[in-house]
Amino acid sequence: MSLKAQITEDMKNAMRAKDSVRLGTIRLLQAAIKQKEVDERVELDDAAVIAIVDKLLKQRKDSITAFESANRQDLADVEKAEVEVLKVYLPQRMTEAEITAAVQAIVAEVGAAGPGDMGKVMGAVKSQLAGKADMGLVSAAVKAALAP
Repeated sequence: MSLKAQITEDMKNAMRAKDSVRLGTIRLLQAAIKQKEVDERVELDDAAVIAIVDKLLKQRKDSITAFESANRQDLADVEKAEVEVLKVYLPQRMTEAEITAAVQAIVAEVGAAGPGDMGKVMGAVKSQLAGKADMGLVSAAVKAALAP
């Protein structure tokens, strides 16, 4: 079953269970997917759907930080609940050790020598680790690997 079909099925189950938080979050995800499909006039595959979920998760995490700094714990709690719903649609994430090993292999493969090659390395890393790893951790690992 494709990820889009799974999301639709989960939406139906959330409707039946009257789970408003889950239902609202899934509808938000479906709207983002549909918007991307209409804008680009393509049918999204699982990798593209995972990229959208990643983007929505990043937005939620940024919102949580902003709400907590403004002492709005009520709004931060809503965002945290949405994060938990969205995490279900991501594949198993790589550990920091796995990310470091993968980045070092890519650095060696690309032949990067120093911090000036970060763009070249990040391009290769994004294509190989997109959806599998937190890109914030990946970026830190690349910086560490290219540090003089």
